Amino acid sequence: MNREEKSTLTDIRYIKLVPVGSVNPNNPLSDQSRQEQVELLNRCLNDYPKGIIIGKDITIGRYLIGEHELTMEKITYHIGFTRKPMWESDGS
Repeated sequence: MNREEKSTLTDIRYIKLVPVGSVNPNNPLSDQSRQEQVELLNRCLNDYPKGIIIGKDITIGRYLIGEHELTMEKITYHIGFTRKPMWESDGS
């Protein structure tokens, strides 16, 4: 009998913050940097041990540059794990 057990909040022992995006107009993210952020998020949610999203912070920056208005967004995901992943110790 193969059964997957769901993690509960009381099982969470390690939390990793994973930012996606930027609100700094002086240092915009390249497509490659944004892709690396998304790949880290996917790794947290799919590799062993699988993490779960337990929260997220949304930061919005609105800037006026001349006549133009620029809106930038950064989302920081709070990923909970039952234990610290081995690949996290590698500095990834």
